[in-house]
Amino acid sequence: MSTHDAPGAAGPGERAAVLCGIGAALPETVVSNADLTARLDTTDEWIRSRTGITQRRIAGTDLTTEDLAVRAATQALARPSSVPVQALVLATTTPDRCCPATAPAVAARLGLTGIPAFDLAAGCTGFLYALAAAAGLIAAATAQAVLVIGADRLAALPAPDDRTTVPLFGDGAGSVVLRRGTAAESGTLGPVLLGSDGTHAELIRAQRPGVLRMEGAEVFRHAVDRMSAASRQAAAAAGWALDDFDHLVPHQANARIAGFTARQLGIPDDRQLHNVEHVGNTGAASIPLLLAQAAADGRIKPGHRLLLTAFGAGLTWGATTLTWPDLNP
Repeated sequence: MSTHDAPGAAGPGERAAVLCGIGAALPETVVSNADLTARLDTTDEWIRSRTGITQRRIAGTDLTTEDLAVRAATQALARPSSVPVQALVLATTTPDRCCPATAPAVAARLGLTGIPAFDLAAGCTGFLYALAAAAGLIAAATAQAVLVIGADRLAALPAPDDRTTVPLFGDGAGSVVLRRGTAAESGTLGPVLLGSDGTHAELIRAQRPGVLRMEGAEVFRHAVDRMSAASRQAAAAAGWALDDFDHLVPHQANARIAGFTARQLGIPDDRQLHNVEHVGNTGAASIPLLLAQAAADGRIKPGHRLLLTAFGAGLTWGATTLTWPDLNP
């Protein structure tokens, strides 16, 4: 749905998509800034000051996007609050092959053969697009519950010697389960505001692994402007003021983009969640991975109101609201 046509918030008794499970997966290999400076013409100070990143997780050749997706989904499905799913949406920019899609293979490995399963490509905004698709499947009564996964191996996209892009990216996956519920429940997903502008597609492009091109200054400007605008619209569509949110959950592209977005929204640093310093930009996995980690370490608590926003290649962007549930009732 376009950011020009924001839906209204659902009434408390109306059907809604409710989050009831979450999981995350990261590769074991940690690549620090010191590891990069040993082979690239850059410094730890340069990387930290421009991105906020100190390390990232990198998948080896034996760990695929499918593998990461299965690991994250297995955690989400194992939550006590989770329910049997009837559809699967996988957001990824880095499928393991062009054809067939990765999602059916993920579903088969999870013992979910027979359910509808499909890939969705929307860059780093992919998880929010997937949430909207899942909520639509629930609203249409196609599925009572949907497994949503964001999984990317973005570290393989830059040229190995590109000092400006190699430090940015990491690999990982995050997953949630959405079930049919009512808008009055904790865990309710608010209206999802999405947008795109293909006239600027050249700002972030990758024809194949090892050939990534990104116009950093322009990407920065568009990201802050689009995420800020979408966030305001999502909050308004949910009937919430920006002061009502406990946390801003921005896509972890880099710390400066997230920080500038928060400042445009008037949200102080102590209400902004982040993990980019430890994992880098994990693409479609970024938001669910951050949610999983923040819930595990206590930064997010049941009842907290969250504002989620992302920006990615396409150009694409989006935002939505979420009330955090108790996942271990």
